[in-house]
Amino acid sequence: MSVPLTAALVSLAAAATLAAVPAPQSDLDQFMQAVLDRRDENWKKLQQYILDEREVVQVRGPGRVPVWGEAREFSWYIREGFFVRSPVKVNGVAVPEDDRVKYENEYFERAKIKDAREREAAAREAGTDPQAAPAGDAPSDTEGVLTELRRPRFIDQAYFLKFKFEPGKYAFVGRETFEGRDVLRIEYYPERLFEDDEERERGRKRRGDARSEDRDAAFDRMMNKVSLVTLWVEPDTHQIVRYTFDNVNLDFLPAAWLVRVTDLTASMTMNQPFPDVWLPRDIDFHFGIMLAVGSFDIQYRLDYHDYREAITSGRIKRAAARP
Repeated sequence: MSVPLTAALVSLAAAATLAAVPAPQSDLDQFMQAVLDRRDENWKKLQQYILDEREVVQVRGPGRVPVWGEAREFSWYIREGFFVRSPVKVNGVAVPEDDRVKYENEYFERAKIKDAREREAAAREAGTDPQAAPAGDAPSDTEGVLTELRRPRFIDQAYFLKFKFEPGKYAFVGRETFEGRDVLRIEYYPERLFEDDEERERGRKRRGDARSEDRDAAFDRMMNKVSLVTLWVEPDTHQIVRYTFDNVNLDFLPAAWLVRVTDLTASMTMNQPFPDVWLPRDIDFHFGIMLAVGSFDIQYRLDYHDYREAITSGRIKRAAARP
């Protein structure tokens, strides 16, 4: 085959590949805007679902010798319009009924307080009287509509990266297959991932220290510079099916001579327990440090499973087992 013909075929193949995804940066930005809009809409579908959760923590020392570990199991249900986390087992042992009820009641009260604060903040932002923000008539069972304004804890955990839309900070890597689905791999180089102006302002007011605010801002900038987020997106639905977070170099952290962070990674994977409904499947955090005595690894994992849909007859419709 002649060189010109080979070059032409390569060019055609490249053009066919790139034609299926946004090539110019402006198109990629528009695509990612739709992706993040879809992300923020997902949790609103949760008003009809409940689920179970497993939380595992493992700490390993030098030579990957186990140092400490714990496994907890929870069930989530809706109580008066709020998602409530109920403890079931700790290290395989059933939680006593009194302890379970106490945990649920405390969780429920915290959820109500947090929701009230969110409503007050939303009212102030809208220029209305916070005291006039109605809480609404909360339903008493899963047949009603959620009144909780803020996302429940397991959704906040799944979206642990509170990244905002940042034009010009995305790069298309290529097409891949993820668990049988054709997805696009996109890298995100953040500039504002660790910036929270409202939180910093609240902290400044509490401390009354402008220098602390400057240090916080400098720390945020350094974290942004060494962070990389990789997303796998189903293009037709603009659905994030997985994302990972990596800090590539944390040598700038204080006391690096004493405690050196060797690894900090995290990932979140979604699944589709019901048609057209995407919900969190698992979250993984890995934290590695180096001390004078050797290296330590901390692994934290959350598994969300057994999603089920509450229906008016009181029966539970369970999702298919996850792959």
